[in-house]
Amino acid sequence: MKWVTLISFIFLFNSATPRNLQRVARETEHKSEIAHRYNDLKEETFKAVTMITFAQYLQRCSYEGLSKLVKDVVDLAQKCVANEDAPECTKSLPSIFLDEICQVEKLRDSYGEMADCCGKAEPERNDCFLSFKIPHPDFVQPYQRPATDVICKEYQDNRVSLLGHFIYTVARRNPFLYAPAILGLAAEYEHALQSCCKESDVGACLDEKAIAIKERAKKVSVKHQYFCGILHKFGERTFQANLLARLSQKYPKAPFSEILKILRDSKGVYKECCEGDMVECMDDRAELMTYMCSKQDTFSSKIKDCCEKPVVERSQCIIEAEFDDKPEDLPSLVEKYIQHKEVCQSFEADHDAFLSEFIYEYGRRHPEFSTQLILRVAKGYETLLEKCCKTDDPAACYGNAVEELNKHIKETQEVVKTNCELLTTHGEADFLKALLIRYTKKMPQVSTDTLIEIGKKMTNVGTKCCQLPEDKRLPCSEGYLSIVIQDMCRKQETTPINDNVSHCCSNSYAYRRPCFTAMGVDTKYVPPAFDPEMFNFDEKLCTAAPAERELGQLKLLVNLIKRKPQMTEEQIKTIANGFTAMVEKCCKQSDIETCFGEE
Repeated sequence: MKWVTLISFIFLFNSATPRNLQRVARETEHKSEIAHRYNDLKEETFKAVTMITFAQYLQRCSYEGLSKLVKDVVDLAQKCVANEDAPECTKSLPSIFLDEICQVEKLRDSYGEMADCCGKAEPERNDCFLSFKIPHPDFVQPYQRPATDVICKEYQDNRVSLLGHFIYTVARRNPFLYAPAILGLAAEYEHALQSCCKESDVGACLDEKAIAIKERAKKVSVKHQYFCGILHKFGERTFQANLLARLSQKYPKAPFSEILKILRDSKGVYKECCEGDMVECMDDRAELMTYMCSKQDTFSSKIKDCCEKPVVERSQCIIEAEFDDKPEDLPSLVEKYIQHKEVCQSFEADHDAFLSEFIYEYGRRHPEFSTQLILRVAKGYETLLEKCCKTDDPAACYGNAVEELNKHIKETQEVVKTNCELLTTHGEADFLKALLIRYTKKMPQVSTDTLIEIGKKMTNVGTKCCQLPEDKRLPCSEGYLSIVIQDMCRKQETTPINDNVSHCCSNSYAYRRPCFTAMGVDTKYVPPAFDPEMFNFDEKLCTAAPAERELGQLKLLVNLIKRKPQMTEEQIKTIANGFTAMVEKCCKQSDIETCFGEE
Protein backbone atom coordinates (compact mmCIF):
# COMPACT_ATOMS: atom_id res chain seq x y z
CA MET A 1 0.00 0.00 0.00
CA LYS A 2 1.37 3.40 -0.95
CA TRP A 3 1.89 6.09 1.67
CA VAL A 4 -0.80 8.34 0.24
CA THR A 5 -3.46 5.82 1.29
CA LEU A 6 -2.10 5.26 4.78
CA ILE A 7 -4.40 7.59 6.61
CA SER A 8 -7.67 6.68 4.91
CA PHE A 9 -8.91 5.56 8.32
CA ILE A 10 -8.96 9.18 9.39
CA PHE A 11 -10.93 10.00 6.25
CA LEU A 12 -13.48 7.32 7.05
CA PHE A 13 -13.59 8.55 10.60
CA ASN A 14 -14.22 12.18 9.90
CA SER A 15 -13.62 13.68 6.47
CA ALA A 16 -14.36 11.31 3.64
CA THR A 17 -16.85 13.73 2.18
CA PRO A 18 -15.54 15.91 -0.65
CA ARG A 19 -15.58 19.61 -0.01
CA ASN A 20 -18.71 20.40 -2.00
CA LEU A 21 -20.59 17.68 -0.08
CA GLN A 22 -19.33 19.12 3.20
CA ARG A 23 -20.62 22.47 2.04
CA VAL A 24 -24.04 20.97 1.14
CA ALA A 25 -24.22 19.47 4.63
CA ARG A 26 -23.32 22.80 6.20
CA GLU A 27 -25.80 24.68 4.08
CA THR A 28 -28.51 22.25 5.12
CA GLU A 29 -27.74 23.23 8.70
CA HIS A 30 -27.68 26.95 7.80
CA LYS A 31 -30.05 28.21 5.13
CA SER A 32 -27.64 31.03 4.32
CA GLU A 33 -23.93 30.46 4.73
CA ILE A 34 -23.12 34.18 4.36
CA ALA A 35 -25.64 35.11 7.08
CA HIS A 36 -24.24 32.41 9.38
CA ARG A 37 -20.63 33.61 8.92
CA TYR A 38 -21.59 37.29 9.30
CA ASN A 39 -23.35 36.53 12.58
CA ASP A 40 -20.35 34.53 13.81
CA LEU A 41 -17.64 37.03 12.89
CA LYS A 42 -19.56 40.29 13.51
CA GLU A 43 -19.39 43.27 11.17
CA GLU A 44 -15.85 44.59 11.69
CA THR A 45 -14.11 41.22 11.37
CA PHE A 46 -16.36 40.15 8.48
CA LYS A 47 -15.48 43.37 6.61
CA ALA A 48 -11.76 42.88 7.26
CA VAL A 49 -11.76 39.27 6.05
CA THR A 50 -13.81 40.24 2.98
CA MET A 51 -11.18 42.91 2.17
CA ILE A 52 -8.41 40.29 2.58
CA THR A 53 -10.20 37.90 0.21
CA PHE A 54 -10.62 40.47 -2.55
CA ALA A 55 -7.11 41.94 -2.09
CA GLN A 56 -5.55 38.49 -2.49
CA TYR A 57 -7.45 37.75 -5.70
CA LEU A 58 -7.40 41.27 -7.22
CA GLN A 59 -3.87 42.34 -6.33
CA ARG A 60 -3.82 45.30 -8.75
CA CYS A 61 -7.01 46.94 -7.47
CA SER A 62 -6.94 50.11 -5.38
CA TYR A 63 -8.17 50.22 -1.80
CA GLU A 64 -11.11 52.37 -2.88
CA GLY A 65 -12.01 49.98 -5.70
CA LEU A 66 -11.98 46.97 -3.40
CA SER A 67 -13.93 48.87 -0.73
CA LYS A 68 -16.87 49.01 -3.16
CA LEU A 69 -16.76 45.21 -3.59
CA VAL A 70 -16.52 44.78 0.18
CA LYS A 71 -19.60 46.99 0.62
CA ASP A 72 -21.54 44.87 -1.91
CA VAL A 73 -20.78 41.66 0.00
CA VAL A 74 -21.45 43.20 3.42
CA ASP A 75 -24.77 44.61 2.17
CA LEU A 76 -25.70 41.15 0.92
CA ALA A 77 -24.71 39.57 4.24
CA GLN A 78 -26.87 42.04 6.18
CA LYS A 79 -29.77 41.44 3.79
CA CYS A 80 -29.44 37.67 4.29
CA VAL A 81 -29.30 38.02 8.07
CA ALA A 82 -32.69 39.77 7.81
CA ASN A 83 -34.08 37.18 5.37
CA GLU A 84 -32.19 33.91 4.88
CA ASP A 85 -34.73 32.74 2.30
CA ALA A 86 -33.80 35.43 -0.24
CA PRO A 87 -32.66 33.72 -3.49
CA GLU A 88 -29.09 35.07 -3.60
CA CYS A 89 -28.55 34.15 0.07
CA THR A 90 -28.29 30.42 -0.57
CA LYS A 91 -25.11 30.66 -2.69
CA SER A 92 -21.81 29.40 -1.26
CA LEU A 93 -19.38 32.05 -0.07
CA PRO A 94 -16.72 31.32 -2.74
CA SER A 95 -19.40 31.68 -5.42
CA ILE A 96 -20.49 35.03 -3.96
CA PHE A 97 -16.92 36.37 -3.98
CA LEU A 98 -16.01 35.07 -7.44
CA ASP A 99 -19.29 36.26 -8.95
CA GLU A 100 -18.53 39.71 -7.57
CA ILE A 101 -15.02 39.59 -9.10
CA CYS A 102 -16.39 38.47 -12.46
CA GLN A 103 -18.71 41.49 -12.53
CA VAL A 104 -15.78 43.93 -12.22
CA GLU A 105 -15.73 46.28 -15.21
CA LYS A 106 -12.74 45.92 -17.56
CA LEU A 107 -11.40 42.91 -15.61
CA ARG A 108 -9.52 41.76 -18.70
CA ASP A 109 -7.83 45.16 -19.15
CA SER A 110 -6.14 44.86 -15.75
CA TYR A 111 -5.76 41.09 -15.39
CA GLY A 112 -5.56 39.69 -18.93
CA GLU A 113 -6.09 35.93 -19.15
CA MET A 114 -7.36 35.77 -15.57
CA ALA A 115 -10.69 37.02 -16.92
CA ASP A 116 -11.06 33.67 -18.73
CA CYS A 117 -11.51 32.02 -15.31
CA CYS A 118 -15.01 33.50 -15.18
CA GLY A 119 -16.11 31.17 -17.97
CA LYS A 120 -15.32 28.05 -15.94
CA ALA A 121 -17.56 26.11 -13.55
CA GLU A 122 -16.69 25.42 -9.90
CA PRO A 123 -14.29 24.21 -8.59
CA GLU A 124 -12.23 24.82 -11.76
CA ARG A 125 -13.12 28.54 -11.66
CA ASN A 126 -11.60 28.98 -8.21
CA ASP A 127 -8.52 26.87 -9.07
CA CYS A 128 -8.05 29.07 -12.11
CA PHE A 129 -8.15 32.28 -10.05
CA LEU A 130 -5.77 30.82 -7.48
CA SER A 131 -3.21 30.08 -10.23
CA PHE A 132 -2.94 33.82 -10.97
CA LYS A 133 -1.95 34.84 -7.42
CA ILE A 134 1.57 36.34 -7.33
CA PRO A 135 3.58 36.30 -4.07
CA HIS A 136 5.32 39.63 -3.33
CA PRO A 137 4.53 41.19 -6.73
CA ASP A 138 6.74 44.03 -7.97
CA PHE A 139 3.68 46.22 -8.53
CA VAL A 140 2.75 46.24 -4.81
CA GLN A 141 5.02 48.30 -2.58
CA PRO A 142 5.52 47.31 1.07
CA TYR A 143 3.21 49.00 3.56
CA GLN A 144 4.07 52.65 4.17
CA ARG A 145 2.67 53.95 7.41
CA PRO A 146 1.54 57.58 7.72
CA ALA A 147 4.17 60.17 8.69
CA THR A 148 5.31 60.06 12.31
CA ASP A 149 3.88 63.50 13.11
CA VAL A 150 0.33 62.52 12.07
CA ILE A 151 0.07 58.74 12.61
CA CYS A 152 -1.16 58.87 16.21
CA LYS A 153 -3.92 61.36 15.39
CA GLU A 154 -4.74 59.34 12.29
CA TYR A 155 -5.13 56.22 14.43
CA GLN A 156 -7.24 58.07 16.97
CA ASP A 157 -9.54 59.68 14.38
CA ASN A 158 -9.60 57.05 11.60
CA ARG A 159 -8.70 53.73 13.22
CA VAL A 160 -10.73 51.53 10.82
CA SER A 161 -9.30 53.19 7.71
CA LEU A 162 -5.70 53.09 9.00
CA LEU A 163 -5.86 49.40 9.93
CA GLY A 164 -7.86 48.69 6.76
CA HIS A 165 -5.03 50.03 4.58
CA PHE A 166 -2.54 47.91 6.53
CA ILE A 167 -4.64 44.76 6.05
CA TYR A 168 -5.16 45.59 2.35
CA THR A 169 -1.41 46.00 1.68
CA VAL A 170 -0.34 42.90 3.61
CA ALA A 171 -3.00 40.80 1.83
CA ARG A 172 -2.01 42.07 -1.64
CA ARG A 173 1.67 41.34 -1.04
CA ASN A 174 1.00 37.96 0.57
CA PRO A 175 -1.84 36.31 -1.40
CA PHE A 176 -1.31 32.94 0.30
CA LEU A 177 -1.19 34.28 3.87
CA TYR A 178 -4.24 33.08 5.81
CA ALA A 179 -6.77 35.65 7.00
CA PRO A 180 -6.40 34.77 10.72
CA ALA A 181 -2.67 35.48 10.47
CA ILE A 182 -3.20 38.81 8.67
CA LEU A 183 -5.67 39.95 11.32
CA GLY A 184 -3.18 38.81 13.96
CA LEU A 185 -0.52 41.03 12.35
CA ALA A 186 -3.01 43.93 12.25
CA ALA A 187 -3.66 43.44 15.98
CA GLU A 188 0.10 43.47 16.59
CA TYR A 189 0.37 46.71 14.57
CA GLU A 190 -2.46 48.23 16.62
CA HIS A 191 -0.74 47.27 19.89
CA ALA A 192 2.43 48.91 18.56
CA LEU A 193 0.51 52.12 17.83
CA GLN A 194 -1.14 52.12 21.25
CA SER A 195 2.24 51.63 22.93
CA CYS A 196 4.39 53.93 20.77
CA CYS A 197 1.97 56.85 20.73
CA LYS A 198 2.72 57.23 24.44
CA GLU A 199 6.47 57.52 23.77
CA SER A 200 8.45 60.72 23.13
CA ASP A 201 10.04 59.30 19.95
CA VAL A 202 7.09 57.69 18.19
CA GLY A 203 9.01 57.00 14.96
CA ALA A 204 11.92 55.15 16.60
CA CYS A 205 9.50 53.08 18.67
CA LEU A 206 7.42 52.10 15.61
CA ASP A 207 10.54 51.35 13.53
CA GLU A 208 11.70 48.84 16.11
CA LYS A 209 8.31 47.12 16.35
CA ALA A 210 7.88 47.15 12.55
CA ILE A 211 10.98 44.95 12.14
CA ALA A 212 9.43 42.22 14.31
CA ILE A 213 6.05 42.47 12.51
CA LYS A 214 7.69 42.21 9.05
CA GLU A 215 9.78 39.22 10.13
CA ARG A 216 6.72 37.46 11.50
CA ALA A 217 4.73 38.21 8.33
CA LYS A 218 7.50 36.81 6.13
CA LYS A 219 7.97 33.67 8.24
CA VAL A 220 4.26 32.88 8.51
CA SER A 221 3.64 33.57 4.80
CA VAL A 222 6.41 31.16 3.75
CA LYS A 223 4.98 28.44 6.01
CA HIS A 224 1.43 28.96 4.75
CA GLN A 225 2.56 28.76 1.12
CA TYR A 226 4.49 25.59 2.00
CA PHE A 227 1.48 23.90 3.66
CA CYS A 228 -0.75 24.76 0.69
CA GLY A 229 1.92 23.42 -1.67
CA ILE A 230 2.08 20.07 0.16
CA LEU A 231 -1.72 19.82 0.23
CA HIS A 232 -1.91 20.56 -3.50
CA LYS A 233 1.01 18.34 -4.56
CA PHE A 234 0.56 15.26 -2.35
CA GLY A 235 -3.13 15.41 -1.47
CA GLU A 236 -5.14 15.34 1.73
CA ARG A 237 -3.96 11.98 3.09
CA THR A 238 -0.27 12.86 3.07
CA PHE A 239 -1.09 16.33 4.43
CA GLN A 240 -3.13 14.75 7.24
CA ALA A 241 -0.42 12.20 8.04
CA ASN A 242 2.11 15.02 8.46
CA LEU A 243 -0.34 17.05 10.54
CA LEU A 244 -1.17 14.01 12.70
CA ALA A 245 2.53 13.58 13.50
CA ARG A 246 2.84 17.27 14.37
CA LEU A 247 -0.26 17.40 16.59
CA SER A 248 0.86 14.24 18.40
CA GLN A 249 4.23 15.85 19.14
CA LYS A 250 2.70 19.12 20.29
CA TYR A 251 -0.10 17.70 22.45
CA PRO A 252 1.37 14.43 23.80
CA LYS A 253 -1.05 14.27 26.74
CA ALA A 254 -4.18 14.50 24.58
CA PRO A 255 -6.04 11.22 23.91
CA PHE A 256 -6.07 9.83 20.36
CA SER A 257 -9.77 10.67 19.89
CA GLU A 258 -9.17 14.37 20.64
CA ILE A 259 -6.14 14.49 18.33
CA LEU A 260 -8.32 13.03 15.55
CA LYS A 261 -10.98 15.71 16.10
CA ILE A 262 -8.39 18.50 15.95
CA LEU A 263 -6.85 16.84 12.89
CA ARG A 264 -10.17 16.77 11.07
CA ASP A 265 -11.02 20.38 11.90
CA SER A 266 -7.48 21.67 11.20
CA LYS A 267 -7.35 19.97 7.82
CA GLY A 268 -10.67 21.61 6.92
CA VAL A 269 -9.37 25.03 7.95
CA TYR A 270 -6.13 24.63 5.98
CA LYS A 271 -8.10 23.53 2.94
CA GLU A 272 -10.42 26.55 3.16
CA CYS A 273 -7.47 28.93 3.55
CA CYS A 274 -5.50 27.33 0.71
CA GLU A 275 -8.53 27.59 -1.58
CA GLY A 276 -8.86 31.31 -0.83
CA ASP A 277 -12.04 30.82 1.22
CA MET A 278 -10.92 33.23 3.90
CA VAL A 279 -14.26 33.99 5.60
CA GLU A 280 -14.91 30.32 6.38
CA CYS A 281 -11.22 29.80 7.18
CA MET A 282 -11.36 32.64 9.73
CA ASP A 283 -14.60 31.50 11.34
CA ASP A 284 -13.70 27.80 11.49
CA ARG A 285 -10.21 28.54 12.84
CA ALA A 286 -11.75 30.69 15.60
CA GLU A 287 -14.23 27.92 16.42
CA LEU A 288 -11.43 25.34 16.59
CA MET A 289 -9.33 27.51 18.91
CA THR A 290 -12.34 28.16 21.15
CA TYR A 291 -12.85 24.41 21.43
CA MET A 292 -9.19 23.83 22.33
CA CYS A 293 -9.27 26.62 24.91
CA SER A 294 -12.37 25.05 26.48
CA LYS A 295 -10.30 21.89 26.98
CA GLN A 296 -6.91 23.26 27.96
CA ASP A 297 -6.33 20.52 30.53
CA THR A 298 -6.87 17.93 27.81
CA PHE A 299 -4.56 19.51 25.23
CA SER A 300 -1.72 21.53 26.69
CA SER A 301 -0.45 23.51 29.64
CA LYS A 302 1.34 25.84 27.17
CA ILE A 303 -1.72 27.57 25.67
CA LYS A 304 -3.15 29.24 28.80
CA ASP A 305 -1.83 32.72 27.94
CA CYS A 306 -2.97 32.35 24.32
CA CYS A 307 -6.51 31.47 25.39
CA GLU A 308 -6.74 34.71 27.37
CA LYS A 309 -6.12 36.78 24.23
CA PRO A 310 -8.89 38.13 21.96
CA VAL A 311 -10.11 35.67 19.30
CA VAL A 312 -8.22 37.45 16.49
CA GLU A 313 -4.87 37.03 18.28
CA ARG A 314 -5.53 33.62 19.77
CA SER A 315 -5.02 31.29 16.80
CA GLN A 316 -1.51 32.35 15.79
CA CYS A 317 -0.48 32.31 19.44
CA ILE A 318 -1.67 28.70 19.87
CA ILE A 319 -0.02 27.61 16.61
CA GLU A 320 3.31 29.11 17.72
CA ALA A 321 3.06 27.80 21.32
CA GLU A 322 5.73 25.37 22.51
CA PHE A 323 5.18 21.62 22.62
CA ASP A 324 3.60 20.46 25.86
CA ASP A 325 5.75 18.38 28.19
CA LYS A 326 5.82 14.70 27.33
CA PRO A 327 4.09 12.44 29.90
CA GLU A 328 6.68 10.69 32.02
CA ASP A 329 4.92 7.32 32.22
CA LEU A 330 4.57 6.46 28.52
CA PRO A 331 5.33 2.75 28.06
CA SER A 332 7.71 1.46 25.39
CA LEU A 333 6.11 0.86 21.99
CA VAL A 334 8.02 -2.41 21.54
CA GLU A 335 5.48 -4.46 23.48
CA LYS A 336 2.41 -3.24 21.57
CA TYR A 337 3.86 -2.97 18.07
CA ILE A 338 6.52 -5.70 17.97
CA GLN A 339 6.21 -8.21 20.79
CA HIS A 340 2.41 -8.47 20.98
CA LYS A 341 1.23 -11.78 19.51
CA GLU A 342 -1.70 -10.13 17.67
CA VAL A 343 0.27 -7.47 15.77
CA CYS A 344 -0.60 -8.95 12.37
CA GLN A 345 -4.25 -9.51 13.29
CA SER A 346 -4.60 -5.86 14.34
CA PHE A 347 -2.71 -4.66 11.27
CA GLU A 348 -4.79 -6.70 8.82
CA ALA A 349 -8.14 -6.13 10.55
CA ASP A 350 -7.91 -2.34 10.30
CA HIS A 351 -4.68 -1.48 8.56
CA ASP A 352 -5.09 2.30 8.49
CA ALA A 353 -6.46 2.68 12.01
CA PHE A 354 -3.54 0.64 13.32
CA LEU A 355 -0.94 2.75 11.48
CA SER A 356 -2.66 6.03 12.37
CA GLU A 357 -2.44 5.16 16.03
CA PHE A 358 1.20 4.13 15.54
CA ILE A 359 2.00 7.63 14.18
CA TYR A 360 0.18 9.18 17.15
CA GLU A 361 2.00 7.01 19.69
CA TYR A 362 5.38 7.43 18.03
CA GLY A 363 4.98 11.20 17.54
CA ARG A 364 4.02 11.93 21.15
CA ARG A 365 7.16 10.10 22.31
CA HIS A 366 9.53 11.88 19.94
CA PRO A 367 9.29 15.70 19.92
CA GLU A 368 13.00 15.70 18.97
CA PHE A 369 12.24 14.27 15.49
CA SER A 370 10.92 16.00 12.39
CA THR A 371 7.43 15.04 11.19
CA GLN A 372 9.05 13.79 7.96
CA LEU A 373 11.26 11.40 9.95
CA ILE A 374 8.23 10.13 11.90
CA LEU A 375 6.49 9.43 8.57
CA ARG A 376 9.57 7.58 7.28
CA VAL A 377 9.61 5.40 10.41
CA ALA A 378 5.87 4.72 9.97
CA LYS A 379 6.36 3.84 6.30
CA GLY A 380 9.26 1.53 7.22
CA TYR A 381 7.09 -0.19 9.84
CA GLU A 382 4.21 -0.53 7.37
CA THR A 383 6.49 -2.08 4.72
CA LEU A 384 7.90 -4.53 7.28
CA LEU A 385 4.45 -5.67 8.42
CA GLU A 386 3.19 -6.05 4.85
CA LYS A 387 6.09 -8.41 4.17
CA CYS A 388 6.18 -10.28 7.50
CA CYS A 389 2.47 -10.84 8.01
CA LYS A 390 2.45 -13.00 4.86
CA THR A 391 5.11 -15.38 6.24
CA ASP A 392 4.67 -18.51 8.37
CA ASP A 393 6.46 -16.91 11.32
CA PRO A 394 5.67 -13.17 11.34
CA ALA A 395 7.11 -12.53 14.82
CA ALA A 396 10.53 -13.85 13.79
CA CYS A 397 10.36 -11.80 10.59
CA TYR A 398 9.63 -8.46 12.27
CA GLY A 399 11.60 -9.25 15.41
CA ASN A 400 14.40 -6.91 14.24
CA ALA A 401 11.96 -4.02 13.58
CA VAL A 402 13.70 -1.68 16.04
CA GLU A 403 17.05 -2.10 14.23
CA GLU A 404 15.37 -1.63 10.83
CA LEU A 405 13.51 1.53 11.86
CA ASN A 406 16.58 2.95 13.59
CA LYS A 407 18.28 3.10 10.17
CA HIS A 408 15.96 5.98 9.21
CA ILE A 409 16.76 7.77 12.45
CA LYS A 410 20.50 7.24 12.17
CA GLU A 411 20.61 8.51 8.56
CA THR A 412 18.85 11.75 9.52
CA GLN A 413 20.91 12.28 12.68
CA GLU A 414 24.14 11.74 10.72
CA VAL A 415 23.16 14.29 8.06
CA VAL A 416 22.40 16.93 10.73
CA LYS A 417 25.56 16.12 12.72
CA THR A 418 27.86 16.17 9.66
CA ASN A 419 26.52 19.45 8.32
CA CYS A 420 26.47 21.21 11.69
CA GLU A 421 30.06 20.14 12.32
CA LEU A 422 31.08 21.42 8.88
CA LEU A 423 29.38 24.76 9.54
CA THR A 424 30.77 25.13 13.06
CA THR A 425 34.32 24.13 12.10
CA HIS A 426 34.72 25.97 8.80
CA GLY A 427 32.25 28.88 9.05
CA GLU A 428 29.42 30.08 6.81
CA ALA A 429 31.53 31.00 3.76
CA ASP A 430 33.12 27.55 3.37
CA PHE A 431 29.86 25.83 4.27
CA LEU A 432 28.11 27.71 1.44
CA LYS A 433 30.86 26.72 -1.01
CA ALA A 434 30.56 23.06 0.03
CA LEU A 435 26.80 23.19 -0.58
CA LEU A 436 27.29 24.84 -3.98
CA ILE A 437 29.75 22.15 -5.06
CA ARG A 438 27.33 19.45 -3.89
CA TYR A 439 24.19 20.85 -5.48
CA THR A 440 25.74 22.11 -8.72
CA LYS A 441 26.83 18.52 -9.39
CA LYS A 442 23.31 17.25 -8.60
CA MET A 443 21.50 19.77 -10.80
CA PRO A 444 23.92 21.66 -13.07
CA GLN A 445 21.04 22.75 -15.34
CA VAL A 446 19.87 25.28 -12.73
CA SER A 447 21.00 28.88 -13.34
CA THR A 448 24.07 30.06 -11.45
CA ASP A 449 22.10 32.77 -9.60
CA THR A 450 19.40 30.30 -8.52
CA LEU A 451 21.97 27.78 -7.27
CA ILE A 452 23.61 30.49 -5.17
CA GLU A 453 20.19 31.55 -3.85
CA ILE A 454 19.39 27.93 -2.87
CA GLY A 455 22.84 27.56 -1.28
CA LYS A 456 22.36 30.71 0.78
CA LYS A 457 18.91 29.56 1.97
CA MET A 458 20.36 26.21 3.05
CA THR A 459 23.24 27.99 4.80
CA ASN A 460 20.70 30.14 6.67
CA VAL A 461 18.95 26.94 7.79
CA GLY A 462 22.25 25.65 9.15
CA THR A 463 23.03 28.94 10.91
CA LYS A 464 19.56 29.02 12.48
CA CYS A 465 19.30 25.35 13.51
CA CYS A 466 22.85 24.25 14.38
CA GLN A 467 23.04 26.65 17.34
CA LEU A 468 19.93 25.12 18.94
CA PRO A 469 20.01 22.47 21.68
CA GLU A 470 20.50 18.89 20.46
CA ASP A 471 16.81 17.96 20.80
CA LYS A 472 15.71 20.88 18.59
CA ARG A 473 18.31 20.65 15.80
CA LEU A 474 16.83 17.82 13.78
CA PRO A 475 13.20 19.05 13.51
CA CYS A 476 14.46 22.58 12.83
CA SER A 477 16.89 21.47 10.10
CA GLU A 478 14.63 19.07 8.24
CA GLY A 479 11.58 21.30 8.72
CA TYR A 480 13.20 24.33 7.11
CA LEU A 481 15.04 22.29 4.47
CA SER A 482 11.67 20.85 3.44
CA ILE A 483 10.45 24.40 2.80
CA VAL A 484 13.54 25.19 0.66
CA ILE A 485 13.09 21.93 -1.28
CA GLN A 486 9.34 22.55 -1.76
CA ASP A 487 10.04 25.99 -3.23
CA MET A 488 12.62 24.47 -5.59
CA CYS A 489 10.25 21.64 -6.56
CA ARG A 490 7.42 24.09 -7.23
CA LYS A 491 9.61 26.03 -9.67
CA GLN A 492 10.82 22.87 -11.40
CA GLU A 493 7.22 21.92 -12.27
CA THR A 494 7.18 24.68 -14.89
CA THR A 495 10.91 24.50 -15.69
CA PRO A 496 12.02 20.84 -15.29
CA ILE A 497 15.62 20.46 -14.08
CA ASN A 498 16.50 16.80 -14.63
CA ASP A 499 15.04 13.32 -14.09
CA ASN A 500 16.66 12.88 -10.67
CA VAL A 501 15.18 16.12 -9.32
CA SER A 502 11.75 15.33 -10.81
CA HIS A 503 11.82 11.91 -9.12
CA CYS A 504 12.75 13.33 -5.70
CA CYS A 505 10.16 16.10 -5.94
CA SER A 506 7.26 13.84 -6.92
CA ASN A 507 7.85 10.39 -5.47
CA SER A 508 7.32 10.82 -1.71
CA TYR A 509 6.85 13.78 0.63
CA ALA A 510 8.45 12.00 3.59
CA TYR A 511 11.50 10.88 1.59
CA ARG A 512 12.15 14.13 -0.29
CA ARG A 513 15.09 15.30 1.82
CA PRO A 514 16.88 11.91 1.96
CA CYS A 515 16.29 11.60 -1.79
CA PHE A 516 18.07 14.91 -2.44
CA THR A 517 20.84 14.02 0.01
CA ALA A 518 21.50 10.71 -1.75
CA MET A 519 21.26 12.18 -5.25
CA GLY A 520 24.47 11.78 -7.22
CA VAL A 521 26.01 13.59 -10.18
CA ASP A 522 23.62 13.94 -13.12
CA THR A 523 25.21 11.50 -15.59
CA LYS A 524 22.98 12.65 -18.48
CA TYR A 525 24.20 16.24 -18.24
CA VAL A 526 26.20 17.57 -21.20
CA PRO A 527 28.40 20.51 -20.09
CA PRO A 528 28.37 23.69 -22.19
CA ALA A 529 31.40 24.51 -24.33
CA PHE A 530 34.33 26.20 -22.58
CA ASP A 531 33.94 29.97 -22.56
CA PRO A 532 37.20 31.97 -22.17
CA GLU A 533 35.15 35.06 -21.26
CA MET A 534 34.36 33.36 -17.97
CA PHE A 535 38.00 33.92 -16.98
CA ASN A 536 38.29 37.44 -18.33
CA PHE A 537 39.02 39.35 -15.09
CA ASP A 538 39.70 43.08 -14.77
CA GLU A 539 40.46 45.66 -12.09
CA LYS A 540 36.80 45.69 -10.94
CA LEU A 541 37.68 42.51 -9.09
CA CYS A 542 40.08 44.57 -6.95
CA THR A 543 37.86 47.60 -6.39
CA ALA A 544 34.63 45.70 -5.73
CA ALA A 545 33.14 45.63 -2.25
CA PRO A 546 33.95 42.45 -0.26
CA ALA A 547 30.41 41.07 -0.69
CA GLU A 548 30.51 41.66 -4.45
CA ARG A 549 33.94 40.03 -4.70
CA GLU A 550 32.71 37.03 -2.72
CA LEU A 551 29.70 36.71 -5.04
CA GLY A 552 32.04 36.78 -8.04
CA GLN A 553 34.05 33.92 -6.57
CA LEU A 554 30.89 31.89 -5.93
CA LYS A 555 29.73 32.39 -9.53
CA LEU A 556 33.14 31.31 -10.80
CA LEU A 557 32.99 28.20 -8.61
CA VAL A 558 29.51 27.23 -9.87
CA ASN A 559 30.39 27.90 -13.52
CA LEU A 560 33.56 25.82 -13.22
CA ILE A 561 31.64 22.83 -11.86
CA LYS A 562 28.98 23.23 -14.54
CA ARG A 563 31.73 22.79 -17.14
CA LYS A 564 33.60 20.06 -15.23
CA PRO A 565 31.03 18.31 -12.98
CA GLN A 566 33.38 15.34 -12.46
CA MET A 567 36.02 17.52 -10.78
CA THR A 568 37.25 16.17 -7.46
CA GLU A 569 37.19 18.13 -4.20
CA GLU A 570 40.98 18.37 -4.37
CA GLN A 571 40.94 19.85 -7.90
CA ILE A 572 38.28 22.38 -6.89
CA LYS A 573 40.29 23.35 -3.82
CA THR A 574 43.46 23.82 -5.91
CA ILE A 575 41.66 26.09 -8.39
CA ALA A 576 39.96 28.09 -5.60
CA ASN A 577 43.29 28.62 -3.80
CA GLY A 578 44.90 29.60 -7.10
CA PHE A 579 42.17 32.13 -7.78
CA THR A 580 42.57 33.69 -4.32
CA ALA A 581 46.37 33.89 -4.73
CA MET A 582 45.97 35.44 -8.19
CA VAL A 583 43.61 38.15 -6.89
CA GLU A 584 45.91 38.96 -3.96
CA LYS A 585 48.94 39.16 -6.27
CA CYS A 586 47.43 41.12 -9.16
CA CYS A 587 45.54 43.65 -7.06
CA LYS A 588 48.91 44.85 -5.70
CA GLN A 589 50.36 45.44 -9.19
CA SER A 590 50.36 48.75 -11.01
CA ASP A 591 49.11 47.12 -14.24
CA ILE A 592 46.31 44.97 -12.84
CA GLU A 593 44.76 43.85 -16.15
CA THR A 594 48.08 42.66 -17.63
CA CYS A 595 48.70 40.64 -14.49
CA PHE A 596 45.26 39.01 -14.69
CA GLY A 597 45.85 38.21 -18.39
CA GLU A 598 49.17 36.52 -17.64
CA GLU A 599 47.86 34.60 -14.63
